[in-house]
Amino acid sequence: MHQLINLLQPQRLTEIVDIGANPIDGDPPYKTLLQSKLCKVTGFEPQPEALEKLNQQKTELEKYLPYAIGDGNQHTLKVCQYSGMTSLLEPNPDTFDNFLALKANATVLERVFISTHQLDDIDEIQVVDFLKIDIQGTELSVFQSGKQKLSNAVAIQTEISFITLYENQPSFGEIDIELRNQGFIPHCFAAVKKWPISPFTYQNQPLRAVNQLLEADIVYVRDFTKPQNISDEQLKHLALIAHCCYQSFDLTLRCIDLLEQRAALPAHSQHVYINMLNSTQHA
Repeated sequence: MHQLINLLQPQRLTEIVDIGANPIDGDPPYKTLLQSKLCKVTGFEPQPEALEKLNQQKTELEKYLPYAIGDGNQHTLKVCQYSGMTSLLEPNPDTFDNFLALKANATVLERVFISTHQLDDIDEIQVVDFLKIDIQGTELSVFQSGKQKLSNAVAIQTEISFITLYENQPSFGEIDIELRNQGFIPHCFAAVKKWPISPFTYQNQPLRAVNQLLEADIVYVRDFTKPQNISDEQLKHLALIAHCCYQSFDLTLRCIDLLEQRAALPAHSQHVYINMLNSTQHA
């Protein structure tokens, strides 16, 4: 890890923003960066219990704020039985009738009137290199109201739904168009969730899926096919994120190649990186 940092020599730590930082889904993709003290994290979580847990576990490189990020308007937060399904949107009963094993999780227990904040209006954020976002269906509003802050970002991991679980939830296609218009392209799936269509049950395993896609965490990166639009510093952070968060060694090497062409890295930096990979694999 530190070999790569010594090679890239970015001017600062990677700045990560985590919107919907509720830690219910396990380790975040940037865990390795954080453990190596190579990034700073600013997280947002409006659910008090989840926010308290985040603050109890945070390091000196993390800060968590209680804001709900969205379109800047006031909304009603639907607090669901399973906190991971809590959303500003209303669960769609027609959808959940087809996925009965999920239906109880989407039961609304409480409705809380809250104000949302546009990403571009958050003074606590100066720079965004990497955005991770999972806010159950309202991600598009964040992208649309955060264009200024996202103009420097090189990677976004967002949850998308192949089947919309909430009423008036934007589709995957709408999110894809928005992010492409902002200069990002799809890179990989960090996770894909399938779900069984009711009433099918296989060998008394009600959660065992067959083929139906439900949701996914998809990673978009700054469009490296148009490198003229990417600064040297952006390439360095993209290389670091690709390597540490997703093991996308080919993307990291491409960034190093571009930096070497610009004389922003020493000659033969590509060979240094390849040798680093080979030594790690044989360690």
